[in-house]
Amino acid sequence: MTSENNRPNLKNFFIKLLAISFAIIIIINVSYNLIFSDKMDTINKILSLNKKENIVHFKNKIRLEIKKGLSKEKIFKDEDAKLLKRLFIKVKKELNEVKID
Repeated sequence: MTSENNRPNLKNFFIKLLAISFAIIIIINVSYNLIFSDKMDTINKILSLNKKENIVHFKNKIRLEIKKGLSKEKIFKDEDAKLLKRLFIKVKKELNEVKID
């Protein structure tokens, strides 16, 4: 093989390699933006709960969710209500067993 026959093959190889590399970078970038960036924003908000504005934001959000729940006829599904009742009875029993000094 001569070096002149090898040059077009190498040129095609590098062009294909460069195109595939760009395609992989774009796919990774798009998948990160679609999948992880929203979740990372939420995690960052939760981790920054020491800031006053974030605390107020989460308090307002909790209040809104409580209002939504209270406006419904039934807050819990039957299975959830049974579990909560069992938990309440167990906690009440344990609290009654505790001696206060």
